[in-house]
Amino acid sequence: MAGHSQFKNIMHRKGRQDAVRSKLFGKLSREITVAAKMGQPDPAFNPRLRAAILAARAENMTKDTIERAIKKAAGGDAENYEEIRYEGYGPGGVAVIVEALTDNRNRTASEVRSYFTKSGGNLGETGSVAFMFDRVGVVEFDAGKASADAMLDAAIEAGADDVQSSESGHEVTMSVEALAEVSKALEAKFGEPRKSALTWKPQNAIAVDDETGEKLMRLMDNLHDNDDVQNVFSNFELSDALVAKMSA
Repeated sequence: MAGHSQFKNIMHRKGRQDAVRSKLFGKLSREITVAAKMGQPDPAFNPRLRAAILAARAENMTKDTIERAIKKAAGGDAENYEEIRYEGYGPGGVAVIVEALTDNRNRTASEVRSYFTKSGGNLGETGSVAFMFDRVGVVEFDAGKASADAMLDAAIEAGADDVQSSESGHEVTMSVEALAEVSKALEAKFGEPRKSALTWKPQNAIAVDDETGEKLMRLMDNLHDNDDVQNVFSNFELSDALVAKMSA
């Protein structure tokens, strides 16, 4: 499992999500508003908005809050945010991709750079680590939605490239171009997915020792805690011992 997924699971197990719910809702609302502003305000015709709404629902954001974020874009009073991708190396040479929405490029760049520097890593140029990841679409369903065989058959028929099924659920992977079509076909068959989004999937995972793992987790924590950072992706794996220690 890639580092960003492990980090999110640890946050959930430690109850950290409750402590940062206001910050998280702010980020989700920002993505909804930006998505609605860039395309149609109807999620049926705007895949990015659809993905943003699914992410908000997964965190139990209320319908009214979601609708307010959409109306903010339609009303023309939404702030102008710039989409920026940062790439760099964290401790142990781990590759990290950071996606941000910011109204102040200089501020965000300075803050992100400081996180990398303080962790013992360094921020690189755009493209410096992206070649170690694949840009793909991902659709996720809870395990109870279908058997592994049923999900695999439906995913292949819909045009997906791969399916990974486990006790925690089904992860269907496809090309960027196929995300909207595959997501729509699978939703028609199994109901609303818990996630439908574009992601950076590491081609290979790097195992790190516990000391490096703790430094990486602090870097991930700082990045996720920044108001402008929307998503963080990395290619490291934590040891089972460190996962257990940080989940305790």
